[in-house]
Amino acid sequence: MCPAMTERPRKPLGLPEKVVEANPKRKPIRGGVAGVRRKPAVEVEPAPTVPNKDWRTRPQTVTTPKPPARKIPPKVVSKTPPATVAGAGVRVSKLMAERGLCSRREADAFIERGWVFVDGVRVAELGTRADPAAAITLDKAAQASQQRQMTIVLHKPVGYVSGQPEPGCIPAIKLILPENQHSTPDTPRFQPAHLKGLAPAGRLDIDSTGLLVLTQDGRVARQLIGEDSQVDKEYLVRVEGTLDERGLALLRHGLSLDGKQLKPAQVEWLNDDQLRFVLNEGRKRQIRRMCELVGLRVVGLKRVRMGKVRLGDLPLGKWRYLRDSEKF
Repeated sequence: MCPAMTERPRKPLGLPEKVVEANPKRKPIRGGVAGVRRKPAVEVEPAPTVPNKDWRTRPQTVTTPKPPARKIPPKVVSKTPPATVAGAGVRVSKLMAERGLCSRREADAFIERGWVFVDGVRVAELGTRADPAAAITLDKAAQASQQRQMTIVLHKPVGYVSGQPEPGCIPAIKLILPENQHSTPDTPRFQPAHLKGLAPAGRLDIDSTGLLVLTQDGRVARQLIGEDSQVDKEYLVRVEGTLDERGLALLRHGLSLDGKQLKPAQVEWLNDDQLRFVLNEGRKRQIRRMCELVGLRVVGLKRVRMGKVRLGDLPLGKWRYLRDSEKF
């Protein structure tokens, strides 16, 4: 700085001196000059703290994981049909067979699959008992299974046994072959699955011929050979010997076999050597034994009808499926 400039005296500006009068009613402001108004302080919100994202400086906390919550299974209330106490009621399978729903064997299979309902409750345990008046229904799966079961009508020749094969004999089921089917436009074609579980519903002696029914359906079997069966069977019987009116009356009613009286039968002459029998039972070799008791010998026997199903024009050794319109 120049020395001459520092030594020069300063000139006054000539401005009037500002006098500020103090307000006697105003309280003095602490920390400030009395009489001087100050602007009110503005409150400033503190800036939010930003957490330290650096894992090296962040405090480490060890948390113990909680064990998973234990799931409590819902309480299952088992529904059981009434009268299932040991010794009480009747076996469900027996009730089903008696009512014609199916055979005893089929009933056990349906129960194991859970296809049987007693009073609306599903039964899945063999040996279950129920009240004799209980309502028993089948699942749709059981009904569909029954609809797939087939019944076959066979014209059995002589020399074939109807049931279990005997030594040197051929069972009639061996004739159920595709080439032996007597098919019509309204019958299905043969399938090997139709042989599974196929069994004769009634017997026909090895030296007899005619209508033999084989079925997969237990309802049909029970209807034909059950203890309470009401299906009659018609036979044409060729005989040798003489028969008076008394003997004819005995054939109709009055004979006994194996100590048990036979049920009434319809017996009449068709010609000089042929009789027509209509029976409601099927004892072993019944007609032959009946004829022997009255002095006749059977030389030929043919079954032509079972219930409403007739043998008709079915050729010997041929078979066909039971039609949907046919009922025993």
